[in-house]
Amino acid sequence: MNKPKQDSTESTLGYRSFFPYFRFLKPYWLPFIGALLCGLIYGISSGFGLPFMVDQVFPRIFPDQAPGTPTLSNFELLYLIAWFPAVFLIRGTSGYFNGYLINYCGLRVLEKIRLQVFSKVQILPVSFFQKNQEGDLLSRITSDTAQLQSALLGISNDLVRQPVTFVGALVALVIMAIQREGMSFILLCLAVIPVCVFPIRRVGELLMRRALGMQEKVGSMTSVLSENLSAYREVRAFSLESREEQRFIQSSEEFLQARMKVVKYSHILTPLIEILTAVGISFAIFQASKSSVRLDAVVPVITALYIAYDPIKKLGAINNKIKEALASLQRLNEVLHAKEMIEPRESPLEMPVVINKIKFKSVCFTYEPEQGESIVSPALHQLDFEIKAGESVALVGPSGAGKSTLINMLCRFQDPTSGEILINGNDIREFAIKDLRESISLVSQNPFLFDISVQENIEIGKSKYTTHSIKEAAQASNSMEFIEEFPMKFGEKLGEKATRVSGGQLQRLALARAFYRNSPILILDEATSALDSDNEEKIQEAMKVLIKGKTTIMIAHRFSSVRLADRILVLDRGKIIANGKHDRIYETCQTYRKLYDQQLAT
Repeated sequence: MNKPKQDSTESTLGYRSFFPYFRFLKPYWLPFIGALLCGLIYGISSGFGLPFMVDQVFPRIFPDQAPGTPTLSNFELLYLIAWFPAVFLIRGTSGYFNGYLINYCGLRVLEKIRLQVFSKVQILPVSFFQKNQEGDLLSRITSDTAQLQSALLGISNDLVRQPVTFVGALVALVIMAIQREGMSFILLCLAVIPVCVFPIRRVGELLMRRALGMQEKVGSMTSVLSENLSAYREVRAFSLESREEQRFIQSSEEFLQARMKVVKYSHILTPLIEILTAVGISFAIFQASKSSVRLDAVVPVITALYIAYDPIKKLGAINNKIKEALASLQRLNEVLHAKEMIEPRESPLEMPVVINKIKFKSVCFTYEPEQGESIVSPALHQLDFEIKAGESVALVGPSGAGKSTLINMLCRFQDPTSGEILINGNDIREFAIKDLRESISLVSQNPFLFDISVQENIEIGKSKYTTHSIKEAAQASNSMEFIEEFPMKFGEKLGEKATRVSGGQLQRLALARAFYRNSPILILDEATSALDSDNEEKIQEAMKVLIKGKTTIMIAHRFSSVRLADRILVLDRGKIIANGKHDRIYETCQTYRKLYDQQLAT
């Protein structure tokens, strides 16, 4: 984030930013009220109870030894001494339950915030992930929520009891100062309290800015780490170990510097307030000495004054923690308030079981400009074509021609900037997103399999169109031969990012998932690229079976797949420049002929 954005945020993001999240407290109102009551008891016992003991109980235990002074009986002495553990028992018990209950409520609320962020990530458009690093998003969901949790839980322990402690001490101080002759001047020492507001406010502003920068550095460091762990083969293949170490060292050092700035401002406030309060107490001692006030009269008042100043110091620390929490909350809000762009219909149409026709009508799409960009060229421009039921169409074109963008819009990962995509004459935006996507089987060029069993990975594709068993889907995709070799057969786990299977096996399992899904619309993003001839042949055989009876769109990176298509669409710079059979467009389209000849030559 740039500096202007930070300044703008700093001026608009305040304590009210927490208010929308108080609704999460509704299920936990009873423990929350209990926490507030315990905090109230703690504050009264600390702020008023301790000065009361010093002022009223201790003088009776240690009376002036003047002639004729009655001696306390053992019962009276034990009664007075019992006040001391009783006050601390009340103080300790109420403090414990205040901390426990408020932490219980806080952790529940923050868990809901984390789940809300994760849920929002599930519905954000593809463009959001293209603009944000994976590591930074990971940092927001984990590090920022942890930082918010840490800050708010630190705040929660003192937010109730410190103000009550301050008020209790203030009441005790006023009562004792008025009761003692010549001690009313002590109230002037409270003038230090408004002075403390200025450093609290200024340090809080600086701290929020530094905390925001620190969380951004955490995101950058997490991105470097995530990228390194994902590219472990490339790192070793190109001997990039030293380079990666330097990248991480630099990122870690930047985070350390940002962290130290937060530490500097978060720790500077306590000594500042302590110095100011020490000045106030010193002034009280000076005036008491000049007024010839006795020590036993001064000690309770000074004690109450000190107890009144201590919550001010802790409230300053609370303000610092709130600023750190606001910095994390801002980064989470950027995800929570991100524009979804894919808007579901409140009353969607029912998805047709039989797909008669898919039509792209004057479809245009332009990506949102990046920061600093004023004009962005359209990714797709005035696309007009139809695909009939059961027809197979291959999309061919150079890199960046718009093939993947076209597929993304059919799946409603993105919506057209203008124009319509129609299924059986109805705009796909009129259907429920879930129903639309259930009617599509997507096999990506780089399919993702989860670290779960083979059976569970295939079962992910289950839809209302599913008619085959998992075993039948595996046989149709030519996957049974290697599944049978696994020790656990269909129960074998595939490892993180399917590292326990080869590239060809991974592609065949992805096809098995598509067979099992059996949706009427099939999208194949070249499943045979970068494979050896044996695997390519097996996958081509599976694809021939898979496309039968389905309305198919395939992105053809290798022209061997074009033979499976009934028709070819050639895209270049977001426009369709050729549409027809291979023989005709080879003769009439220079772009297609060049791509075909180049691949044939290799």
